[in-house]
Amino acid sequence: MELTVYLAGQIHTNWRKEVQKQAEKKNLPLKFVAPQTNHDRSDQIGEDILGKQPGDIYKDDTASSINNFRTQVLMEKSDVVIALFGEKYKQWNTAMDASAAITMNKPTIIVRPESLVHPLKELSNKANVTVETIDQALDVLAYIFE
Repeated sequence: MELTVYLAGQIHTNWRKEVQKQAEKKNLPLKFVAPQTNHDRSDQIGEDILGKQPGDIYKDDTASSINNFRTQVLMEKSDVVIALFGEKYKQWNTAMDASAAITMNKPTIIVRPESLVHPLKELSNKANVTVETIDQALDVLAYIFE
């Protein structure tokens, strides 16, 4: 059995590659999908498909609708969602993706540092599991295969 894991979270670091490397080391049968991690592509996709927009608000709106469509399709096809919250960047998209996963009844693991326990308390309470490290999240998934 192979599980598809949607990796929700900020796109400004290589944390997804780290998850993949650690999963390979643990010999976990996991396939990973994620939001568009090329920031410029994500911001530009609306105009790339629909053409030049009359202003930044419209540009953002068209890109958002296409990015949300992509996220919904990939998340619906996923077996599990891991949502990583970091301390450096604003985490609005991560919170939105985690909330969507929970609403879709997707098994959800939240990874967040101790410093974000309070701001994420309601979301953590709704998730299936909350951990502090990527390795802990992978150990939760490894437990499925025991």
